[in-house]
Amino acid sequence: MKRIEIIAIFFLIAVVGNRMIAQDVPTPAAVQTEAITLQGGRLHVGNGVVIEKSTIIFENGKISSVGNYSTNTKGKVIDVSGKDIYPGLIATSSELGLVEIEAVRATRDVNEVGLMNPNVRTAIAYNTDSRTTPTVRFNGVLSTQVTPNSGRISGTSSVMQMDAWNWEDALLKDDGVWIDFPNLFSYSGWWAEPGGFEKNKEYDNQLNELKNFLIESKTYCEKKDVSPINLKYEAMRGVFSGALNLYIRANGIKEMKASIAMCEELNVKPVIVGADDAYMMADELAAKKIPVILNKCHALPSRSDDDIQQNYKTPTVLQKAGVLFCISISGSWQTRNLAFEAGTAAAFGLSKEEALATITSNPAKILKLDNVLGTIEAGKNATLLVCQGDIFDMRSSIIDYAFIEGRAISLGNKQLDLFHKFAGKYGIK
Repeated sequence: MKRIEIIAIFFLIAVVGNRMIAQDVPTPAAVQTEAITLQGGRLHVGNGVVIEKSTIIFENGKISSVGNYSTNTKGKVIDVSGKDIYPGLIATSSELGLVEIEAVRATRDVNEVGLMNPNVRTAIAYNTDSRTTPTVRFNGVLSTQVTPNSGRISGTSSVMQMDAWNWEDALLKDDGVWIDFPNLFSYSGWWAEPGGFEKNKEYDNQLNELKNFLIESKTYCEKKDVSPINLKYEAMRGVFSGALNLYIRANGIKEMKASIAMCEELNVKPVIVGADDAYMMADELAAKKIPVILNKCHALPSRSDDDIQQNYKTPTVLQKAGVLFCISISGSWQTRNLAFEAGTAAAFGLSKEEALATITSNPAKILKLDNVLGTIEAGKNATLLVCQGDIFDMRSSIIDYAFIEGRAISLGNKQLDLFHKFAGKYGIK
């Protein structure tokens, strides 16, 4: 077969395959044109306040009125009596929209070639036609921080709303640069086999390399007129001006302390991500006002001699110390379980409203989007959901309505279609 014919066949397969995938993705909702009133539901504002019987009005994508039950309504009235209303959940440190099938390399767009890549923007790689996104929205996650994951400086993360035709429409903001801090120790052995920890002999070199890049980029950014332009250093301007966060992935207490010390030398406040050992230095984190993104609540502790339930208890330790923190799940499809991880934290010390804050108002504060997201208050985006049962309980949580910027989005998804298909086959009601 001629080469041109082979290329044509592969092109046809790719086009048909893309169309097949697109058919499983609900059409984005139209812009809100009519005011909507949600009446009678129990409102969880997201900041600890609960209104047992509420009336919420939103129009043109914004919340215009929130309060106790009232007969003063506007536009389309939806009776949600007996149901609970929550802010849209926010997934941080996520690969949602960047990874479609983990086992297929061609569908993973989360890694970039090179060691120092602050200029890489995840927004332009975000796939609004992902089959995974609708399955995550089905469990109440309506906004996501898509993050890069390779090299020493992985790139710049972007916060996206999860119902759009393209990445430009989905983008809320580019929010921060991500660093993988060098590890003092590495684990030897396959994940399913016994292994041991070995000291990272390259730690000093790796740390010096990172520090040198940050110092050089800061020196560059302090100059007004620079020629020639260095795109990697330019991408760091927002970090040193405070417009962008500096996210540092670090889990061990020594790595966390070293990363904080490095940032103090640069006069930059970091956000620590992962933070397995955060419970050991909660008071220090609180005193220095360093935010934390936890992403291992449903996991075994990192040390064999730790309390087996330590990861469940860490959110309560941070809450009591006064640390600003949120709960996240690394990965893409795994993000659907975000509410249930927060529910586990509630079972181990947090109140339910405190647990809700870890996936709504707290991440909004960390992402510097609390002026538009995170709580249900007048003036903010109408990004919220109506739920049967307890959103933290996978047995009873059923999302009836979800709105993103006032638009009533579809909750249909491929998994729901398959459920209905086989439920009909086997007579399941």
